[in-house]
Amino acid sequence: MYQIRLLLTLVFLNILLVSSAVADVTTPPAKQPKWMETKTKELVDAARASTVQVPIQELKQLLDADEDIVLLDVRTPLEYEVAHLPEAINISRGLLEFGVWSIVPDQNEKIYVYCQSGARAALATKQLNELGYKNAVAIATGAVEWAKSGYPLQTSIMDEQVIIVPVNDD
Repeated sequence: MYQIRLLLTLVFLNILLVSSAVADVTTPPAKQPKWMETKTKELVDAARASTVQVPIQELKQLLDADEDIVLLDVRTPLEYEVAHLPEAINISRGLLEFGVWSIVPDQNEKIYVYCQSGARAALATKQLNELGYKNAVAIATGAVEWAKSGYPLQTSIMDEQVIIVPVNDD
């Protein structure tokens, strides 16, 4: 069972990255997610405008320098289990307000928040700021961009770091 879950995880990640890489080269841009045509887009845009947004490369530098930060993954537990950034703590966006107090009791702690693309991270960071967390910032992109950059991911299935390399059939 373990081997099947591992294989499915790796296949899922490879499909995700390959389809992104191939789509960038060979197909027209994909249709936007449905939420981008709703009020939700306005909420995400407002959250991005009102919070500090940093690029994935800045987070990588902080992790490489072993800076004292809290890295929150606000994706679902299943997304986290499949693959997450090393040292990340999972608290899904829907439970953030209820669980953050036990994960990060110090409101002065440096908190970096990420998700898959940056939208949930922006909303979560805005909420953290409203809850009184003074040093919460959002990663402007997300786990997909992290993986595309060749940075290591960790999977809960193996509890090891892996690097997913997108395949480009040029």
